[in-house]
Amino acid sequence: MTSTLKTLVAIAALTCAAAVSAQELKIGFVNLDRVLRDAAMAKAAQAKLESEFTKREKELLDGDSRLKNSSERLERDSATLGESERGRRQRDLMEQDRELQRKRREFQEDLNQRKNEELAKVLETANRVVKQIFEQDKYDLIVQESVFASSRVDITDKVIKAMNAGSGK
Repeated sequence: MTSTLKTLVAIAALTCAAAVSAQELKIGFVNLDRVLRDAAMAKAAQAKLESEFTKREKELLDGDSRLKNSSERLERDSATLGESERGRRQRDLMEQDRELQRKRREFQEDLNQRKNEELAKVLETANRVVKQIFEQDKYDLIVQESVFASSRVDITDKVIKAMNAGSGK
């Protein structure tokens, strides 16, 4: 019986030690989506991309409109056109469409590349800020992905505030 009692006391002591240890563990959670949406640096990057690509996007939309108008005009005039003229206009339309598709692909590739560059800058700053908070506030663990996180451990606002203040630079 003494051996069973000693085992129970040891288990109880280990359970208490684990509970005390768990209470001392300092964990933080950062919602990266919110950081990328709400931080001033992320908003500035988005505005920069929009201003950089607005003109090209408008040109593509204008090209779509011109192609549609040309197609409608061909369809309207088709009955009165000769075979060779109709064929020439159809080839012109196909060439315009191919050119527009090429420009659209280039636009999308350039936009994606610039988005990735800007995102990398924001993420680098965010990670630097998270590391500073980790060290200053003596966290044991900070996670960026979680199924559930209590508002008690959510430090997203603190990260955004620090980024906006420029402490991540």
